[in-house]
Amino acid sequence: MEELWLVRHGESVGNVAATAAEAARAEMIELASRDADVPLSETGAEQARALSAALHGGAISPQVAWLSPYLRAQQTFALSMEDAPAVEQVLTDERLRDRELGILDLLTRWGVAARHPEEAVRRARLGKYYHRPPGGESWADVALRLRSFLHDALHADARVGLVVAHDAVVMLLIALLTGMDEKRLMEFASANTVLNASVTRLRFDGEQWRLIDFSDVSHLEQLGAAVTVHPGSPDVRPE
Repeated sequence: MEELWLVRHGESVGNVAATAAEAARAEMIELASRDADVPLSETGAEQARALSAALHGGAISPQVAWLSPYLRAQQTFALSMEDAPAVEQVLTDERLRDRELGILDLLTRWGVAARHPEEAVRRARLGKYYHRPPGGESWADVALRLRSFLHDALHADARVGLVVAHDAVVMLLIALLTGMDEKRLMEFASANTVLNASVTRLRFDGEQWRLIDFSDVSHLEQLGAAVTVHPGSPDVRPE
């Protein structure tokens, strides 16, 4: 494999609800469905269709795709393929699911501070990379399953591979492929956001993987689709 393209799903109704709850300093994010079943918003569907230009408009296109099993990632891929050549092989892989938050699921920073203040203290002591909420995963836990995924994926018989998943998954795949340690990854994640329906490209130069494009949304801008900034799960301590 020469290139791996990482796509974050389009804007979801969960992204919209979480951003609104954070802005209102509400404790809970109002969502009726479980995380795996959260669909795209109307804007997210528009973004997903615009992805077609990025995935099939250049000199090369992906031959194999791996998808998170979560609905918003599945919908993003399906809509991006509506008016484009089909990818030769499409696989759903549970190792690409979003980070599980356990008891912090559906809580904003304000909710965590009010209902689980001990977790805010643990997070501050352990750091974002190693903090594991009860019943959930740390970033290190997600990295472990992604190491397993990469062991399988990078041996695929394809020149270009595509992953459609979530912001934390994209960040951690970048870190694993380029050799970032905890400090470098946390600095990079703090300074950068994986935008909805963005494309991040990594290329293998024969010796190592290099980051070529990060969170590219030029396809959205060219087609007049909205660019949305939803940074995913917030820190657990209110500002």
